Amino acid sequence: MYFLSAQASKITDEKMTLVQVQKYIQASKQLVGYLIDDNLLRIRQMAKKLNYKNVNINLNDKNIKILYKKRDSFGYIKVLQNKNGYFLYMKHLGNSFIFYDKSQIKESEQKEFFNDLIAIDILILLFMFIILIRILRPLREISQAIEKFGKGDYSKRLKESKRSDEIAIVINRFNQMAQNLDTLIKSRTQLLNDISHELRTPIAKSKLALEMLKSDDKYTDILKRAINQIDTLTNELLEAERLNSQSVKMEMKRHSIDAILAEALSKMMIDDEEQIEVEIIRTFDCKSDINYLSIAIKNLIDNALKYKEKGKVKITVNQDTLDIANQGSPLKKELTYYLETFTQDDNSRNAKGYGLGLNIVKRVLEYHNFELKYRYENSCNIFSIIFH
Repeated sequence: MYFLSAQASKITDEKMTLVQVQKYIQASKQLVGYLIDDNLLRIRQMAKKLNYKNVNINLNDKNIKILYKKRDSFGYIKVLQNKNGYFLYMKHLGNSFIFYDKSQIKESEQKEFFNDLIAIDILILLFMFIILIRILRPLREISQAIEKFGKGDYSKRLKESKRSDEIAIVINRFNQMAQNLDTLIKSRTQLLNDISHELRTPIAKSKLALEMLKSDDKYTDILKRAINQIDTLTNELLEAERLNSQSVKMEMKRHSIDAILAEALSKMMIDDEEQIEVEIIRTFDCKSDINYLSIAIKNLIDNALKYKEKGKVKITVNQDTLDIANQGSPLKKELTYYLETFTQDDNSRNAKGYGLGLNIVKRVLEYHNFELKYRYENSCNIFSIIFH
C-alpha cells in the first residue's frame, strides 16, 4: 500500500505539473499582451478573472525549479515551482508579475486527503496484521506442541488461554488428550514392568526346579522347551511393546559388523554351534544401537535355525550387507505379511508360526533406517539386512 501510494502520488504530481504548466502557458499568451502595452490594470483584472493572485516569492531560492522558460527581446516568461506550488513569472522591461493559480489549493487539499486515506488504510492493515498475529500465535504453539508430542515428548502441555474462542477450546482439548495419553502410557509401562517381574520370577524358579530333577525323559525335555519358549515369548512381547510405544532411546554409536554379529550370537542359546556357518567377505562399520540391532539379527538367525530343512544356516557379511540363509521351502506370501505379529503360512495344525521375532526385526531396522529384503535362490531362503 505504501508503494502504491508513492507511485500514485508520483503520477499525480507529474500530471498536475503538466496540466499547470499548460494552463500558465495559455494564460501568459493573454497576459503578455497587456504587459507589453503596459496596461497593468487590465493585467490585474484578467488575473482576477483567471482566479490568479499576485504574490511575492524569493526568486533566488535554491529550491525553485524552472519548468518552462520563454524569452523575447525585452523580457521573458517562466513557470516556476517550489514547495508551495506552481507560479507564473512574467517580466517585460521594468514591469514584472508573479501569479499564483488559487485552484492549486483545492487540488493540493484533495491530494493530501487522498494520501491521508491511504495512510489510514495502511494503519488499518497494520492493525489487522497485529490482530492476526495474535490469533495465529497460539496455532503455531499448538503445531509445535503436536510435533513434540508426536516425537515422544508426552509431557508437553500448552499454556492455558484466558480467551473463550475456538483456539482456547482446542488448547484445552489438546491438554486433556495429552494428559490422558500420558497417563495411559505410564500405566502401560508400569503394567509391562509388573508383567516382566511377575512372569520372570516363576519362569526362573521353574528352570531351576527342572535342572534339579536331573531327568532325561521326553516329558522333562518337552517341559524345558515349553518354559524356554515362554521365557523367549515374554522377552519378545516386552521388547515389541517398547518398540511400538516409541519410548525406546537408542544409543547410536559406530560399531563394526563383526562386533554386532558376535553380540547377536552371544545372545543365542545354541545346542550345536556347528549348525551355523559364518563367512566374512568384507567387513564394515555402521552407526547403530548394538543391543537392539543384535537382537534383530539374533531373531533372524533363530528363525533360520527353526525352519531350516537341512544343512547349516549360513551367515555372509559383505560390503553394507548381512545375509542369513537356510535351506528350505520358499515363503508362500510376500515378506511384509510375515513382518506382522503372529503370522502363519496357512491354517493347518503344522503351520509355521513366526510369532513376534520378525516384527521386532522390522521395528528395530525402521529405527535405524536399515532395510530388510528377502529372496529365494538355490533352494535357500535368504534374508538380507542392507546397511545404507
